[in-house]
Amino acid sequence: MISTTPLVFIVDDDVSVRESLESLVECAGWTPETFSSARDFLARERPCAPCCLVLDVGLPDLNGLDLQKQIGVDRTDMPIIFITGYGSVPMTVQAMKAGAIEFLTKPFDDEVLITAISHAIDTSRIALAREEGMRTLRETHEALSRREREVMALVVSGLLNKQVGSELGISEITVKAHRGRVMQKMNANSLADLVNMAARLGLPAAPGR
Repeated sequence: MISTTPLVFIVDDDVSVRESLESLVECAGWTPETFSSARDFLARERPCAPCCLVLDVGLPDLNGLDLQKQIGVDRTDMPIIFITGYGSVPMTVQAMKAGAIEFLTKPFDDEVLITAISHAIDTSRIALAREEGMRTLRETHEALSRREREVMALVVSGLLNKQVGSELGISEITVKAHRGRVMQKMNANSLADLVNMAARLGLPAAPGR
């Protein structure tokens, strides 16, 4: 279950910056969590809530760009906003190419950061909803019987019911029954819906196709 309360993670080794940003985030109506190092942040369990990371580049243990590399694959639902006191063009380009949503040089206007955080949280919500949708789709497909999955694979590959029956050694009437249950269980309104679901699931092509 996805929590509706947005979280804003703040990672900065300067306590005054952490406290200032914590207050700013609270005033904006979000829940802040602060960390003094990248290692401390990595030890935090991944949340199931809209979130973003306000990340200082120059951290003492693991710098912000290296942290971005570590979490970029696993936490696509957590956009990163970089903050730094000594930004450079190559550094900014590297961060943005790796998926950062914003790169701000200190001192920055509070409203600029608030706008960036708001955008990041909206992006996070969309990513989480997409993940939840995929999770539900996978679970629904896995709940199909083996025969239903076989019929679905052949149907989405473009075979007619008669051809599916021939492939599986069952009657056309039986194929129709399995196909109807597949459509119902997968909540597919049309064959096009079912084909789209199969593509999203990355299902392999049917045997021999």
